[in-house]
Parts: sequence; structure tokens; C-alpha cells
Amino acid sequence: MAIHKEGFKIIAVVFLVLAIINLLAFNFISIAFINWVLCTISFLFFVFILRFFRKPTRTIIIDDNKVFAPCDGQIVVIEQTHENEYFNDKRIQISIFMSVWNVHINWFPVGGIVKYFKYHPGKFLLARLPKSSTENERTTVVVENKNNKQVLFRQIAGIVARRIICYAQENKEFAQNSEVGFIRFGSRVDIFLPLDAKINVEIGQKAVGTKTVIATI
Repeated sequence: MAIHKEGFKIIAVVFLVLAIINLLAFNFISIAFINWVLCTISFLFFVFILRFFRKPTRTIIIDDNKVFAPCDGQIVVIEQTHENEYFNDKRIQISIFMSVWNVHINWFPVGGIVKYFKYHPGKFLLARLPKSSTENERTTVVVENKNNKQVLFRQIAGIVARRIICYAQENKEFAQNSEVGFIRFGSRVDIFLPLDAKINVEIGQKAVGTKTVIATI
């Protein structure tokens, strides 16, 4: 499995820091047991970092009538709500929570022209909380597909995440299930769909990015 490009710098820094810590420990701590415990913890932590930035191979499916999961995680919200940033009307909101164990790459749930993009600085509340959708650091992206259907989705930083990477650009066309970005260390993605969308998932269900069809529009 490959490593995502957004993890290269962090992985290098973590490796260097852990190497220095362990070298100092082996030189200045004479108790072998402590040194080996520290070495084991360092190894496991480094493996965790590598795993977090993994980039799985996914088969790309394109279907303008379907909305695919934009990330791996658990469906935590399915409800009708008022979207007040772009549409200013009622929409069906589906939220997917990503734990630190999930792949944290994000993909375009639909393909088409990016009609709107905005980055919002904000707080770092627990991503499972409803108010994280409007108060946390986040991006908002609206894509219009070939059937003139618009879908809005938000990358939302969590309590641990401190940086959202988003590749979306207004007036540029992106393919469905191509990469839209990356969120580091725990977060969620909200998707806002038309009221007539047929929902194909349920609360508690595990979603797989680019594979799980969350709705038909």
C-alpha cells in the first residue's frame, strides 16, 4: 500500500525525532528494559503514523446519477436541515465521521464543475458534535454534475486535526471519485443533497470512500 503525498513531511519529521530520542536514551539510560520499552513504543507509534497516511488502491466508478461516499468512516447523521451558506434552503444532510483508524483521503462524491469553494478558519471541537459543521475549521465545496444537480460537501477538522488540505478550485472540472483533499487525524465530511435524493445508507453504517453509494439523485 502506498503512502499519501501529504504524509511525506510528517513521516520524515516523526522518524527523525524518534531516532534522536532513542539514540539519546541508549546513550544516557543504562537500564536496558527502559530502552527497549521506549524503542517498542517508538516503533508502534511510527507504524501508526505510516498507517494513517496510507493510500489504498480504489477502483474508480463514474455514474452521474449516484453520490459516492467522499471518505471512509461511519454514517453519524442523516437528517433534513437548512443549509444557509450556499443554497439557503432545506437539504438532506449526511455526515460521515472519520476516526484516526480510517483512511483520511477525501474524494469528490460527484463529478462536474466546482461552482463554489470557501475555506473557513474555526475551532477544533469534537467532529461528532453537530455544531462542528458550522464552528470548526472547514472547507465548503459545491459541485454541479452533468445533469445540473448540485451537491455541497464540507471537510471538517476534528479535535485532533489541525489542517485541512483541499484541491478544489472554482470553475474547474473534477472527475467523480478523484481526490479532493486530505484531513489529518480525526475529522468528518458533511454532504448536502436535494430533498428528492434517494438515500441508500443508514445511521451507524460503515462507508467506504469511492465505493459506497450514499444516494441516488
